[in-house]
Amino acid sequence: MERELIEYLAKALVDEPEQVEVAVIEGEKSTILELRVAPDDVGKVIGKHGRIAKSIRTVLSAASSKSGKRVVLEILD
Repeated sequence: MERELIEYLAKALVDEPEQVEVAVIEGEKSTILELRVAPDDVGKVIGKHGRIAKSIRTVLSAASSKSGKRVVLEILD
């Protein structure tokens, strides 16, 4: 569920939505979501001073609170 949420949000923000990729790495107590976008779109996903990235992480944290696992979003370039 978290993967689809991140994909949806990222595709809405970027100019090249077909290049949005989300990889999921499952661990015992946490899940890591790796977000890759086109090189020109990295700034749009991060935002000024990281505000958009922080907002996405906040929404992700709220969405994953039911599962009891910690979910971490990494934005890769």
